Amino acid sequence: MYMKKNVGWWFGWVCFMATSAFAQNSPAQPDPFLPYLNFLVTEHNFGIIQPGTVVEFTFKFTNTGKTPLLLANVRTTCGCTAIEWTRTPVAPGERGFVTARFDTSGKSGQQHKVITVISNAANEQQRILIRAKVGASAP
Repeated sequence: MYMKKNVGWWFGWVCFMATSAFAQNSPAQPDPFLPYLNFLVTEHNFGIIQPGTVVEFTFKFTNTGKTPLLLANVRTTCGCTAIEWTRTPVAPGERGFVTARFDTSGKSGQQHKVITVISNAANEQQRILIRAKVGASAP
């Protein structure tokens, strides 16, 4: 009888410690009073495109937070990618955009360009991606 009580106690203690460890590692909830940057799509693949082509894609986002969202900066990993973005505050529930224009001149093979969006949102730094294969398609 003593052994059953002891095993039950140890099992309960192990379960408690395991749930405590998971609770400490869970991500913090965003501040409910901050804006929140929510992209509809975070990656776009242009597929196979010919060298010298300029392609463009517009990433749309919504401010799902409670206060106005302002994009402070948008950076790219390459000078071959030009960026335009919403420069005015985006009210809660409203949409904005980040447009990436990729010039394939001088490029070949697989391309992967990271665009970093910095804002005043709870998720202040977001990354969006464009991909393409520059060159002729396989026969």
